[in-house]
Amino acid sequence: MKRGKRYTEALGKFDKTKVYTKEEAVKLVKETANTKFDSTIDVAMYLNLDTKKADQQLRGAVVLPHGTGKTKKVLVIAKGDAQKAARDAGADYVGDMDMVEKIEKENWFDFDTLIATPDAMPLLGKLGRVLGPKGLMPNPKTGTVTMDVAKAISDVKSGRVEYRTDSFGNVHGIIGKASFDEEKLVENLNTFVSTILKLKPATVKGDYVKSINISSTMGPGIKVSVNSFDK
Repeated sequence: MKRGKRYTEALGKFDKTKVYTKEEAVKLVKETANTKFDSTIDVAMYLNLDTKKADQQLRGAVVLPHGTGKTKKVLVIAKGDAQKAARDAGADYVGDMDMVEKIEKENWFDFDTLIATPDAMPLLGKLGRVLGPKGLMPNPKTGTVTMDVAKAISDVKSGRVEYRTDSFGNVHGIIGKASFDEEKLVENLNTFVSTILKLKPATVKGDYVKSINISSTMGPGIKVSVNSFDK
């Protein structure tokens, strides 16, 4: 695969065979962020998991201490008092059947996160086929099915990142923007990785983490030492 000039120049700034501490890796990922816009910084954890086993399917969410650098629009599907609580907490859109019909009939998706109270979940049943593939279907594991809508909204707005193992058992997440200072990126990275490390299934044999990489949008991956993180 032919790479552009910027990517090639970025590769020249570090040793791609070397494993770096989280502090060194964050410094390098900022230096290799070569887009004209504020690049997103991602982390990829390659895990020794067999997702055919239910206990080795990781899914959840973590709130980063310094957010993601992205402003998220929140839709809340709820009934009664929960609607007022959602509005008071800063939800961008609140409703029940009216919002469900808007999604169904208008193909409306002007939101990033959908939160629902348990009693409102039946309303979303028929939307599973459109919400599921977009990663928008609320789920108790990620904190998006809850009666405490105020906390859920606060978490999303302050930097909640969802994670889920892919078919190969790997986990990906956002840890911020290239414009973040190094300390904030390190703390976000530490929070995300440490969360996944603590979720190691008891049935995993051998090393749990194969490797950890961080990269900027369109930038090269930089290997990070697992020993850099709290376990």
